[in-house]
Amino acid sequence: MGEVRLSEHERRVLAEMEERLDRDEPLARRLRTTRPRSRPLPSSPSPAAGARRRLPALGMASLAVVALVLLVLAVTTGSPALVWAFAAVWILTLLAVLGVFVRRARRRAGRGRG
Repeated sequence: MGEVRLSEHERRVLAEMEERLDRDEPLARRLRTTRPRSRPLPSSPSPAAGARRRLPALGMASLAVVALVLLVLAVTTGSPALVWAFAAVWILTLLAVLGVFVRRARRRAGRGRG
């Protein structure tokens, strides 16, 4: 391929653009603080990626169903073992919900900065 040369007018416009970009402090700060990605983005999302994204939601839903079943059984039978099992599953459900919300908030915060 041959070398392409810029005209005098194009060089002047390019120099003006570079000068304006050099004076843009917010842009310079953003470029200094931008972290490079550790791995390249995939060209097309794989089916496994979709399943990985849905896995926490499915886990939360299944824990919630198990907790509800244990609650109903504990109330109807009055068994202390079922009450404790419900309490344990309920705590795990709340921790899973908290983890999903924290991950989502971090993702949104990261998207807002970039």
